[in-house]
Amino acid sequence: VRQVIDGDTGWLDNGQTVRYLGIDTPEIRKRQEDGTWLYAPEAYAEKAKEFNRQLVEGKDIRLEFDVQKKDKYGRLLAYCFVGDTFVNARLLEEGFALLYTWPPNVKYADLLVKIQEEARRSNRGLWGELVVILPKDAKRYLGQLVTVEGKVTSIRQSPKVSILNFGQSKFKGVIFKEEFPVFMASGISIPQAYKGKTIRVTGKIKEYKDNFEIIVRHPSVIAVVD
Repeated sequence: VRQVIDGDTGWLDNGQTVRYLGIDTPEIRKRQEDGTWLYAPEAYAEKAKEFNRQLVEGKDIRLEFDVQKKDKYGRLLAYCFVGDTFVNARLLEEGFALLYTWPPNVKYADLLVKIQEEARRSNRGLWGELVVILPKDAKRYLGQLVTVEGKVTSIRQSPKVSILNFGQSKFKGVIFKEEFPVFMASGISIPQAYKGKTIRVTGKIKEYKDNFEIIVRHPSVIAVVD
Protein backbone atom coordinates (compact mmCIF):
# COMPACT_ATOMS: atom_id res chain seq x y z
CA VAL A 1 0.00 0.00 0.00
CA ARG A 2 1.58 3.26 -1.14
CA GLN A 3 -0.87 5.55 0.64
CA VAL A 4 -4.31 5.41 2.24
CA ILE A 5 -6.94 7.78 0.88
CA ASP A 6 -9.47 7.45 3.68
CA GLY A 7 -10.77 4.82 6.07
CA ASP A 8 -11.79 2.32 3.41
CA THR A 9 -9.69 3.16 0.35
CA GLY A 10 -6.00 3.10 -0.55
CA TRP A 11 -3.53 3.42 -3.42
CA LEU A 12 -1.34 0.46 -4.25
CA ASP A 13 2.22 0.69 -5.53
CA ASN A 14 1.09 -0.69 -8.90
CA GLY A 15 -1.09 2.42 -9.44
CA GLN A 16 -4.41 0.75 -8.68
CA THR A 17 -6.91 1.85 -6.06
CA VAL A 18 -8.55 -0.63 -3.69
CA ARG A 19 -11.92 -0.08 -2.00
CA TYR A 20 -12.67 -2.36 0.95
CA LEU A 21 -15.75 -4.52 0.57
CA GLY A 22 -18.48 -4.79 3.19
CA ILE A 23 -17.85 -1.54 5.05
CA ASP A 24 -18.22 2.22 4.66
CA THR A 25 -16.24 4.77 6.65
CA PRO A 26 -17.09 8.48 7.07
CA GLU A 27 -16.02 10.67 4.16
CA ILE A 28 -12.95 12.92 4.21
CA ARG A 29 -14.01 15.00 1.20
CA LYS A 30 -17.16 15.86 -0.71
CA ARG A 31 -17.50 16.55 -4.41
CA GLN A 32 -18.51 20.07 -5.47
CA GLU A 33 -20.87 20.86 -8.34
CA ASP A 34 -17.90 21.77 -10.55
CA GLY A 35 -16.36 18.34 -9.97
CA THR A 36 -13.64 19.47 -7.59
CA TRP A 37 -13.22 18.04 -4.10
CA LEU A 38 -13.63 19.97 -0.86
CA TYR A 39 -11.94 18.85 2.34
CA ALA A 40 -14.90 18.46 4.71
CA PRO A 41 -14.31 15.49 7.03
CA GLU A 42 -17.32 13.88 8.68
CA ALA A 43 -17.24 12.76 12.29
CA TYR A 44 -14.68 9.98 12.75
CA ALA A 45 -13.41 10.33 9.17
CA GLU A 46 -9.90 11.36 10.17
CA LYS A 47 -9.75 8.75 12.95
CA ALA A 48 -10.84 6.03 10.50
CA LYS A 49 -8.21 7.14 7.99
CA GLU A 50 -5.47 7.11 10.64
CA PHE A 51 -6.50 3.65 11.88
CA ASN A 52 -6.44 2.36 8.31
CA ARG A 53 -3.04 4.01 7.78
CA GLN A 54 -1.57 2.29 10.82
CA LEU A 55 -2.89 -1.06 9.63
CA VAL A 56 -1.82 -1.02 5.97
CA GLU A 57 0.26 1.93 4.77
CA GLY A 58 3.69 0.86 3.53
CA LYS A 59 2.86 -2.80 4.13
CA ASP A 60 2.33 -5.82 1.93
CA ILE A 61 -1.33 -6.85 1.87
CA ARG A 62 -3.32 -9.76 0.55
CA LEU A 63 -6.52 -8.95 -1.35
CA GLU A 64 -9.35 -11.44 -1.48
CA PHE A 65 -12.01 -10.81 -4.12
CA ASP A 66 -15.72 -11.60 -4.18
CA VAL A 67 -18.02 -11.91 -7.20
CA GLN A 68 -17.29 -8.43 -8.61
CA LYS A 69 -13.61 -7.54 -8.86
CA LYS A 70 -14.00 -3.85 -9.76
CA ASP A 71 -16.56 -1.07 -9.33
CA LYS A 72 -17.75 1.44 -11.92
CA TYR A 73 -14.82 3.73 -11.08
CA GLY A 74 -12.30 1.01 -11.88
CA ARG A 75 -11.31 0.50 -8.23
CA LEU A 76 -10.50 -2.98 -6.99
CA LEU A 77 -13.17 -4.29 -4.60
CA ALA A 78 -11.63 -6.55 -2.01
CA TYR A 79 -11.29 -7.89 1.49
CA CYS A 80 -7.91 -6.75 2.78
CA PHE A 81 -5.56 -8.75 4.99
CA VAL A 82 -2.24 -7.84 6.60
CA GLY A 83 -0.88 -11.13 7.86
CA ASP A 84 -3.72 -12.59 9.94
CA THR A 85 -5.44 -9.20 10.41
CA PHE A 86 -8.73 -8.81 8.52
CA VAL A 87 -8.61 -5.05 7.95
CA ASN A 88 -12.25 -4.60 6.91
CA ALA A 89 -13.39 -6.37 10.07
CA ARG A 90 -11.02 -4.42 12.35
CA LEU A 91 -12.38 -1.08 11.12
CA LEU A 92 -15.90 -2.30 11.81
CA GLU A 93 -14.93 -3.78 15.17
CA GLU A 94 -13.47 -0.52 16.47
CA GLY A 95 -16.46 1.54 15.33
CA PHE A 96 -14.69 3.38 12.53
CA ALA A 97 -17.03 1.96 9.86
CA LEU A 98 -20.59 0.91 9.18
CA LEU A 99 -21.62 -2.30 7.48
CA TYR A 100 -22.13 -1.68 3.77
CA THR A 101 -22.95 -4.82 1.84
CA TRP A 102 -23.86 -4.77 -1.80
CA PRO A 103 -24.92 -8.04 -3.44
CA PRO A 104 -23.55 -10.18 -4.94
CA ASN A 105 -20.43 -9.37 -2.86
CA VAL A 106 -21.54 -10.89 0.45
CA LYS A 107 -18.90 -13.56 1.19
CA TYR A 108 -18.23 -12.29 4.72
CA ALA A 109 -21.60 -10.65 5.39
CA ASP A 110 -22.59 -12.89 8.32
CA LEU A 111 -19.27 -12.34 10.10
CA LEU A 112 -19.34 -8.58 9.54
CA VAL A 113 -22.93 -8.34 10.82
CA LYS A 114 -21.90 -9.97 14.11
CA ILE A 115 -18.92 -7.66 14.45
CA GLN A 116 -21.03 -4.55 13.86
CA GLU A 117 -23.70 -5.65 16.34
CA GLU A 118 -21.03 -6.04 19.01
CA ALA A 119 -19.54 -2.63 18.20
CA ARG A 120 -22.98 -1.02 18.43
CA ARG A 121 -23.82 -2.76 21.74
CA SER A 122 -20.51 -1.56 23.16
CA ASN A 123 -20.94 2.00 21.79
CA ARG A 124 -17.50 1.80 20.20
CA GLY A 125 -16.25 4.60 18.00
CA LEU A 126 -18.89 6.40 16.00
CA TRP A 127 -21.66 4.32 17.60
CA GLY A 128 -21.10 6.25 20.82
CA GLU A 129 -21.27 9.63 19.10
CA LEU A 130 -23.92 9.35 16.39
CA VAL A 131 -26.57 12.04 16.72
CA VAL A 132 -30.15 10.74 17.15
CA ILE A 133 -32.57 12.99 15.27
CA LEU A 134 -36.25 13.19 14.40
CA PRO A 135 -37.39 12.59 10.80
CA LYS A 136 -38.45 16.23 10.41
CA ASP A 137 -34.87 17.37 11.09
CA ALA A 138 -33.21 15.20 8.42
CA LYS A 139 -32.61 18.15 6.07
CA ARG A 140 -30.28 19.78 8.60
CA TYR A 141 -28.01 16.72 8.55
CA LEU A 142 -27.69 16.24 4.79
CA GLY A 143 -24.59 14.20 3.97
CA GLN A 144 -23.96 13.23 7.59
CA LEU A 145 -24.06 9.89 9.40
CA VAL A 146 -26.90 9.96 11.92
CA THR A 147 -29.54 7.80 13.57
CA VAL A 148 -33.12 8.78 12.76
CA GLU A 149 -35.80 7.73 15.23
CA GLY A 150 -39.47 7.84 14.31
CA LYS A 151 -42.66 5.89 13.68
CA VAL A 152 -43.11 4.14 10.34
CA THR A 153 -46.63 5.19 9.43
CA SER A 154 -46.76 3.46 6.04
CA ILE A 155 -44.63 1.40 3.66
CA ARG A 156 -44.80 1.72 -0.11
CA GLN A 157 -43.67 -1.43 -1.87
CA SER A 158 -42.90 -2.36 -5.45
CA PRO A 159 -40.81 -5.12 -7.04
CA LYS A 160 -37.88 -2.68 -7.10
CA VAL A 161 -38.01 -0.91 -3.74
CA SER A 162 -39.61 -0.67 -0.31
CA ILE A 163 -40.01 2.85 1.08
CA LEU A 164 -40.56 3.44 4.79
CA ASN A 165 -42.55 6.63 5.37
CA PHE A 166 -42.42 8.60 8.61
CA GLY A 167 -45.71 10.53 8.84
CA GLN A 168 -45.77 13.88 7.05
CA SER A 169 -42.01 14.33 7.17
CA LYS A 170 -39.94 14.31 4.00
CA PHE A 171 -37.64 11.64 5.39
CA LYS A 172 -37.73 8.08 4.00
CA GLY A 173 -35.99 4.81 4.68
CA VAL A 174 -35.24 3.17 1.33
CA ILE A 175 -34.59 -0.55 0.78
CA PHE A 176 -33.79 -1.56 -2.81
CA LYS A 177 -34.58 -4.96 -4.33
CA GLU A 178 -30.92 -6.03 -4.18
CA GLU A 179 -31.26 -6.12 -0.38
CA PHE A 180 -34.61 -8.00 -0.30
CA PRO A 181 -32.90 -11.45 -0.15
CA VAL A 182 -30.81 -10.29 2.82
CA PHE A 183 -33.93 -9.32 4.76
CA MET A 184 -35.61 -12.61 3.81
CA ALA A 185 -32.56 -14.60 4.90
CA SER A 186 -32.71 -12.79 8.24
CA GLY A 187 -36.37 -13.83 8.63
CA ILE A 188 -37.62 -10.26 8.23
CA SER A 189 -40.81 -9.40 6.36
CA ILE A 190 -40.40 -5.66 5.80
CA PRO A 191 -44.07 -4.60 6.24
CA GLN A 192 -44.68 -6.85 9.25
CA ALA A 193 -41.42 -5.95 10.92
CA TYR A 194 -41.59 -2.16 10.60
CA LYS A 195 -45.05 -0.80 9.77
CA GLY A 196 -46.55 1.03 12.74
CA LYS A 197 -43.33 0.57 14.73
CA THR A 198 -40.99 3.17 16.12
CA ILE A 199 -37.56 2.41 14.73
CA ARG A 200 -34.06 3.76 14.66
CA VAL A 201 -32.31 3.69 11.29
CA THR A 202 -28.63 4.58 10.99
CA GLY A 203 -26.91 5.83 7.86
CA LYS A 204 -26.00 8.81 5.74
CA ILE A 205 -28.73 11.35 4.91
CA LYS A 206 -29.12 11.82 1.15
CA GLU A 207 -31.43 14.05 -0.89
CA TYR A 208 -33.67 12.72 -3.66
CA LYS A 209 -36.40 14.74 -5.40
CA ASP A 210 -36.85 17.19 -2.49
CA ASN A 211 -37.01 14.31 0.00
CA PHE A 212 -34.36 13.07 2.39
CA GLU A 213 -33.49 9.44 2.85
CA ILE A 214 -31.22 6.81 4.27
CA ILE A 215 -30.55 3.92 1.92
CA VAL A 216 -30.66 0.74 4.01
CA ARG A 217 -28.04 -1.78 2.90
CA HIS A 218 -28.62 -4.31 5.65
CA PRO A 219 -31.29 -4.97 8.34
CA SER A 220 -28.63 -4.58 11.04
CA VAL A 221 -28.80 -0.78 10.71
CA ILE A 222 -32.48 -0.78 11.74
CA ALA A 223 -33.43 -1.21 15.37
CA VAL A 224 -37.07 -1.53 16.48
CA VAL A 225 -37.58 0.64 19.56
CA ASP A 226 -41.03 -0.68 20.50
